[in-house]
Amino acid sequence: MSGQTVVTRPNETVERALALSKADGCVVIAEETSAANLRWAGNALTTNGETRGRRVTVVATVAGTEGTASGTISRTGVTVDQLEGLVRAAEAAARDAGPAEDARPLIGPSGGPDGGFEDVPAQTSIGVFEDFAPALGAAFGRAREGDRLLYGFASHELTSTYLGTSAGLRLRHDQPTGHVELNAKSTDLTRSAWAGMPTRDFRDVDLAAVDADLGQRLSWASRTIDLPAGRYETLLPPTAVADLMVYMYWQGGARDAHEGRTVFSKHGGGTRVGERLTDLPLTLYGDPGYAGLESAPFTIAHASSDASSVFDNGLPLKRTNWITDGVLTSLMTNRHTAELTGLPVAPEIDNLIMAAPDDGPSLRDMVASTERGLLLTCLWYIREVDPQTLLLTGLTRDGVYLVEGGEVVGAVNNYRFNESPVDVLGRAIEAGRTERTYPREWGDWFTRAAMPPLRIADFNMSSQSQAM
Repeated sequence: MSGQTVVTRPNETVERALALSKADGCVVIAEETSAANLRWAGNALTTNGETRGRRVTVVATVAGTEGTASGTISRTGVTVDQLEGLVRAAEAAARDAGPAEDARPLIGPSGGPDGGFEDVPAQTSIGVFEDFAPALGAAFGRAREGDRLLYGFASHELTSTYLGTSAGLRLRHDQPTGHVELNAKSTDLTRSAWAGMPTRDFRDVDLAAVDADLGQRLSWASRTIDLPAGRYETLLPPTAVADLMVYMYWQGGARDAHEGRTVFSKHGGGTRVGERLTDLPLTLYGDPGYAGLESAPFTIAHASSDASSVFDNGLPLKRTNWITDGVLTSLMTNRHTAELTGLPVAPEIDNLIMAAPDDGPSLRDMVASTERGLLLTCLWYIREVDPQTLLLTGLTRDGVYLVEGGEVVGAVNNYRFNESPVDVLGRAIEAGRTERTYPREWGDWFTRAAMPPLRIADFNMSSQSQAM
């Protein structure tokens, strides 16, 4: 745009905005995101593309006689000439706001590494698919020979986040986020199977193995069996476990539990921290350094919530166990809600891992040891019914299979389910081997997960569904 110059270095944006600030305190978050994607349908690529984006968030804090107020404004595509207007808008929002209950001193320098705050942003491009694209072409060839059609989507995003505070903190984090979704259908479109996987760089995606699994599932579906609604022993694959556990995690705020509003509220007051949720020795945790699912090692908050606070921007994150050997051990807090509830500070972490102490069986092994039960592919269209019990409803999709005598004997109809993730944990009777997985329902918002398959007694398939 004429007369305007785009700030090309996010660290410069942070420094300039902090220098422009006239508030008592200021936090600036500058993010540069690049993305690449491929789409395919009917065994052929359809589209590909690259995008770039910038966003700047300014948090202004203003001290008053009744307390400190905060104002937050985020804008995309901010130029040098527009930066001062953004800062002034945040300051005006702070002056118009009442005292912030979560107000705390801004985070200052920790003395640790800044992540390369002075360096240029990292970027992705269509080149990230250099090895993936030929493997996809080979999968198309196998699909044509096997009378099946492949549809899907692959995306890769890389966001460089630069964070600075008027207290002197300077931090930077590069976050790659990638995933693949692959759907296989019979040529008459009567059978369908799905697979999804997360990746940081597409080098670890074994398309041949995924394609073989999809082919096997379509073969299973060549025989169909009508099975009524009811309660069945059910094998949940890692993706289905992830969808249930991620939603449970999102509802794990300490304040809501402390005030009696959630499934983690203790009868008579307080929280259920310390209670056993499952007899299996399962540990559910977040860890910014978990290999293959690395996430930001410090809080990045564009708005305040019970799990994070704009005043906590830059707060160091470390491994946090939410459940330890089956016992609820932590709920999400920021510095403010930790004080309210008497629990340790435990901010939200952008990954979720479930593991048992020993290396469990594979899903294939769990099928082989099943006398009679259902094997799911994934869950879909999940909605909350009752926050007090965390009762969820949703649908199965892309393949539900009947297992008898340790073998899959055919595909059955899809179902609507009604279950609480907490109750599911309570009825889990076997956990398999933990693996990185992609939550199908929540993958647009939460990609970094590792879960085991679980064997659940009496999973509630409440009614039949026409979903494919």
